[in-house]
Amino acid sequence: MRWKTLNHTVPAILLTAAVGLAVAAPASADAGNSNSNSNSTGTGTGTAQGNSRPASRLQQETDAIRAAGAPGVLVTVTTPNGRQTVRAGVADTATGAPVPLDARFRIGSATKSFVATVVLQLVGEGRLSLSDPVDRWLPGVVAGNGNDGSRITVGELLQHTSGIYDFAHDLPEIATAAGYQAGRFDVYTPAQLVAMATKHQPTFPPGTGISYSNTNYVLLGMIINRVTGQSWAHEVQARIIRPLGLSHTVIPGMVPYIRGPHAEGYSTFGGTDPVDVTVLNPSMIDAAGSIISTTGDLGRFYAALTSGRLLAPAQLAAMETTVPAPQLSVFWPGARYGLGLAWFPLSCGGGFFGHPGGVPGYQTWDAVAPDTGRSVVVSSTGDGTEDIQLATNALVDRELCSAK
Repeated sequence: MRWKTLNHTVPAILLTAAVGLAVAAPASADAGNSNSNSNSTGTGTGTAQGNSRPASRLQQETDAIRAAGAPGVLVTVTTPNGRQTVRAGVADTATGAPVPLDARFRIGSATKSFVATVVLQLVGEGRLSLSDPVDRWLPGVVAGNGNDGSRITVGELLQHTSGIYDFAHDLPEIATAAGYQAGRFDVYTPAQLVAMATKHQPTFPPGTGISYSNTNYVLLGMIINRVTGQSWAHEVQARIIRPLGLSHTVIPGMVPYIRGPHAEGYSTFGGTDPVDVTVLNPSMIDAAGSIISTTGDLGRFYAALTSGRLLAPAQLAAMETTVPAPQLSVFWPGARYGLGLAWFPLSCGGGFFGHPGGVPGYQTWDAVAPDTGRSVVVSSTGDGTEDIQLATNALVDRELCSAK
């Protein structure tokens, strides 16, 4: 994630929007009836698929995200009574093709929830401790310029309280259109990404503050490899993707293309002319945000995670123990951060868990309210602007509040 405002948009990496945008609180919950409990699938703008009746509220909310500036939008709402998926806009601005209902997309920082789940599973197995210093597993990797891996714990990496600089600020591929064109096929190793970060002084001493840093999760991926002897991608596949049957979720490694049905991603890089940024070597974001998935698969993952299917009670409780997250509050006032999972308040009371994400061209917002069994996943293309974030917040809040 780049915490910089660039003419109200940013080619955001791993999280949506940009610091400095005044995102308002969610709108009050809509008390009216909703079609979101049906098994139907809506499409287009203004009407539901297959007939000419007025659009459902969910379709109208999805259209509002499109009207706010997203080229394409796909939304899946799951309730105890079924699932509904709707879309708006186009998958390709050149052809005008609609967004595929099973579109794959880069999920950005939602990847962090997958990685955190594996780390906490290893904790539950007694193979790792949240209090382990980074140097126990990666001796000498975090060093220099005031960085000291002997003073940073695994738990601090998970909760972004390590103080390690975010390497994403220094990636030329997400800074400008020219940088993207020149470097979109470049290969990075995790060690190179960490080295980019440790060229900088820490943001604060470990454990004394909270600052979102993608470097934390690259290090966690490296720790998973050291503990298990397998890559973080292998462990996520074996422990989460395969057991849950997430058949449309992949970890692409260094493959720069999105295989299968998808919408093209676009970024203006802070300017006015959109650039197609669909092709991008995901090694630049590694364990911090490289997974590709679908709205349906993401909803299933977060529902399984928060219902206790993936973690033992002690580890799930640790993941869901949160602290105030000022940077996330820019996107949703009152946000809090746990261990690879965030919590956001609802206008109708209570709140939801999830982890927003974004890479150049793709923005993701996922939300699950365990007390109601409802989940919402929103995928949109383009940059995360203030207007798009406001429209997305309103959709999530209304859909999760409609059962209260």
